[in-house]
Amino acid sequence: MKFQVNKDVLSEAVSFAVRMLPQKNRQQILSGILIEADANALRLSVFDYEVSAQAEVVAKVEESGRILISSKLLSDISNRLPNAPVEFESDGTKLLLSCGSSKFTLPTMDVEAYPTLPELPAISGTISGDSFAETVAQVGMAASKEELPAWMTGVMIEATPKTISFIATDRYRVALKEIEWQSNTDAEIGALVPAKTLQEIAKTFANQGEISIAIKADDERGMIAFKANNRSVTSQLIKEQMRPVRGYFPQDSQNYVVVSTQDLIDSTRRVALVLDKQPALKYSFEETQVVLEANESAQASESVGSELTGKDIVVMLKPQFLIDGLSACHSEFVKIAFTNNDNPHKPGPVLITSHGAKDKTDSYRYLLQPNLLR
Repeated sequence: MKFQVNKDVLSEAVSFAVRMLPQKNRQQILSGILIEADANALRLSVFDYEVSAQAEVVAKVEESGRILISSKLLSDISNRLPNAPVEFESDGTKLLLSCGSSKFTLPTMDVEAYPTLPELPAISGTISGDSFAETVAQVGMAASKEELPAWMTGVMIEATPKTISFIATDRYRVALKEIEWQSNTDAEIGALVPAKTLQEIAKTFANQGEISIAIKADDERGMIAFKANNRSVTSQLIKEQMRPVRGYFPQDSQNYVVVSTQDLIDSTRRVALVLDKQPALKYSFEETQVVLEANESAQASESVGSELTGKDIVVMLKPQFLIDGLSACHSEFVKIAFTNNDNPHKPGPVLITSHGAKDKTDSYRYLLQPNLLR
């Protein structure tokens, strides 16, 4: 195998592929990157049975071939090469890499033992990279960081012929957003995707224009694939089924407050500085203000101007969870609605949505369960 490729093109393609692999892999061969060269094209692929990534770039190929080397080593080298064309040439069990005056001799791995990459399913529909990245960022943070139960660590993607929705929960909160997309099928399909993987995919494809999404949901584990501009990623789906959490969202609430998004974020961060063991702040929603209080060994309080519709209410909220929901609302003001609960000592969840957003189609909703009042 022998080829030449642009240094920046190589570095970007390697970074794209390697980003999808876990930092540590139980099988050494799965930490490799597969390089295939033929017909003036270079394909760089990684696969660890859970996730695969492939990037194809233009290269000047003199001799076709395929080789497997350490992905980390190639990534570290390609990021630091001088500004010159990069030449590769295989020599038995070694790979010779040269760029300007820099020369490397890298050991190869057993390419024949490398697993076959999964084939991409038929395209289910397309979505813009910007919308996809924004939506995953808004919803993905609500997925559980714990390993069990597995269904809480994922983001549920539900697609209809006109819309595609993303939903995640970790018991204490539920985030949901629905956006338009171009579907290739009349069927309704769903996929429970690991949140960490989806978040990484969203960052990777954010600036790739239009993204094709392919969902293969069958009786076994199923797979989802994303493709744009000669780059693709696949991920195995989570086997478990997500609980029907959509029903937790209230249809309407006559008791709500409108408040400046950034002011409430800033105040929450300041008052939360004195928190020790108690993970929640006290929020008193009154007619013209929201009063924040922390009563620990140190105390803090602050008020933020607001407009209340309905009756006064007091709730205990985890500050970081509240900040997450507020930050995901891309509007100057937010609406915080209060749901009814028959138990006076256990307030119902609060529903956070954008208020007065320029984008009238903003469908983002964030439901947060308060702590018990003290």
